[in-house]
This record gives sequence, structure tokens and C-alpha cells, in this order.
Amino acid sequence: MKRTADAVIIGGGCMGASVAFHLARSGMTDVVLVERESLLGTGSTGKNAGGVRHQFSHEANVRLSIESIRFFENFEEEVGAPLDFHQDGYLFLLSTEQAWQDFQRNAKMQEDLGVSVEVLTPEQALEYSPGLNIDGVIGATYCARDGIADPHGVTQGFAKAAKRMGVEIVSGTPVQGIQTENGRIVSVRTDEGSIETRTVVNAAGPWAAKIGDMAGITLPVAPYRRHIYIASTRPEPGSTIMPVIPQNHIMVIDFESSFYFHKEGPNVLFGMGEPNETPSFEETVDDSFLEKIIPVATSRLPALSNASLLTTWAGLYEVTPDAMPILGETPSVSGFYLINGFSGHGFQHAPAAGRLVAETILGRKTDFDLTPFNLARFSEGSMSGEANVV
Repeated sequence: MKRTADAVIIGGGCMGASVAFHLARSGMTDVVLVERESLLGTGSTGKNAGGVRHQFSHEANVRLSIESIRFFENFEEEVGAPLDFHQDGYLFLLSTEQAWQDFQRNAKMQEDLGVSVEVLTPEQALEYSPGLNIDGVIGATYCARDGIADPHGVTQGFAKAAKRMGVEIVSGTPVQGIQTENGRIVSVRTDEGSIETRTVVNAAGPWAAKIGDMAGITLPVAPYRRHIYIASTRPEPGSTIMPVIPQNHIMVIDFESSFYFHKEGPNVLFGMGEPNETPSFEETVDDSFLEKIIPVATSRLPALSNASLLTTWAGLYEVTPDAMPILGETPSVSGFYLINGFSGHGFQHAPAAGRLVAETILGRKTDFDLTPFNLARFSEGSMSGEANVV
């Protein structure tokens, strides 16, 4: 491992790998990416559902999506590696008047930014996703360029390209401390030794606050457990009747309950938020939560009534009070940069967020207003917030 570097990136998920790639592509190759696990992308990156969407309520998030999805569409050309990416769309089901009005207003904003979003009746929604129970649905929105991408492929694509350009990637190496002097980054200490540097990027996902503490920075980023399930909907033994489920990879989200699903190979991947979940680093599966999700899941997608559960896992969301990320340099510690707190939609914004942080490190003027993402908003009370959190 190098003992000096122009920049040290802490965290080898999609965000850290994206920053490394964009720094290297812009000419800064004396970079060390440090990951505490033995493999990259095994934290939150490797445990998410892979959703990629334009349909956010905050304009800044839509702009991140526009750039990132365009990047995913050209991923092989950009990084030199193929990507499993299915653009079958996101379908949001709305069952309250408030949500219906909000999503119609959001659709207009998204259209103004150049994103094509369809506003649908419940019956039209059923045409996109056969097998749905549309009872109680008032309306829906659908964006065809939304979809599902492979988080592992994205992370490895960024990392391998960065490595080819000269970035050093060190795995299985926890960070133990960050040294500052006179309000400036000096070095990063790992269990393999220290690296002198003037620039550190906190890309530690749900562990961002712990890394922030090492630099004397308090970050309002909390970890929350989220469960994901995969079930088989094959016919019961002796039956020839196939359960009705969409045969594409469309992501369907029942916004009121936060229940979502999409086809995963021959099976169905699904999940739902737990409103009573408290912050923790707990990633063990809570078997009792399945009892809460089953009534919602089988009501909205009846084919799940006779499904066989194949596997379950839990990962962590990194959540901020306004469900918006924190991007850029900290005001009180020079050289300490943040790319944290994406509140469940980080993977899909990795290409754009990584570029913006890299450009900030390099002192370049970005073409993006980062004001909604600055750390100071929490102390200044200027939070605007993202409402479309799943």
C-alpha cells in the first residue's frame, strides 16, 4: 500500500468506485481506495434491489438521474465493461388523493426537464403490469427509461477501469483514524499503516457518520435495515396454470405501503419499508417482518399467495433527515469530501455523484448546483427534502 497519495477514498461500494474512476479519468491517478471488506461492493451496494429511476420529487435528484441513467445506457463505452441493464420502466401506484396530486405535479416537473413520464389510469397501469390487483389505486405514473441495473457490475466496472488508469485499490483494510492539523486533512491511518494525503473522500455508506467522527465532523447519516425477498411463483405441483406476473423487469411500487416488486429471472424480487425500524447496523433477517409484508404483497400481487420463498437478506439504507444526499467538501475541515446519505437511492446516482465530487476535488467549476446537497443545510434549516423514498 502507498504511504502517500493525492487522495484517499474510504469505501469500496459504487460511490467510492465512481469517485475513483472519475478522478482517474480526469487525470488524478495518485489515488488509494480503501475498503474494509475483502471484496468491493459487499455492503449496501451489494444488497440493494438495483432500481434506477427518474421519478423523484426533488428536481436536483431528477437531474442526478438524467445524467446517471444516460451513463448506464452507455456504460460499456464509458468504462470498458458490459452492464446488465433492463429499461422496462418504473410503475408507481398511487392510492391517496394527496399522492396522486403530488405525482402528477412531479411528472410535469420531470417532463420540463426532458424526462418522458406517462400519467395513467389504474386500468392502463394493469396493462403495463398484468397480474396486479388495482383495487384502491387512483392513478399511476410510468417512465419507460427507468429500470434495473446490476450493482456488482457497476461497482466492478468503475473499479477495474480506475485500476487500469493507476488507482490503487486496497481491500480487507479497515480505516482506524483520520489525522487533521489546523483544520486540514493530513493523513489516514489503517491497520496496514498510514497514508499521507491532503484529500479524503468519505464514501462509507451507512458507516459515514463513523468516518465523519474520525475527522471531527458530525454527519446526520443513520443506518436503517431493509429486507429483500425472492420468491418462486411456479405452478403448484400437478397444476398447469401459471400465476399471472409481469414477464418483463418492470419495477412496480405501491407508494402508500412502499411495497415493491420486479421479476428476477424466473422468480419475483420484492420488499417493503418498515415504518417502525430504528437506526442500527443490524443486518440479520427479522423473520417476523415477513408476517407484516405478506398481506400487502399478496393483496397487490395475488400470484404471491402461493409463492415459495427462496431467499431473504437484509441491507442498510444510509438515511439523512431530509432523504437527500450530502455532497462536497466539509466547511470546517479542508480536504474532507462527502458522498453520503442517499437514503435508499444511492446506487442509481453513483455515476453523476461520483463525477461531481471528483470535479469539486479537482477545483473545477461544475455544471450542477450542489446547494441542495451541502452539509450546511442541516444547521441552517434550509432542507427541502425528497418525498419519493421507497
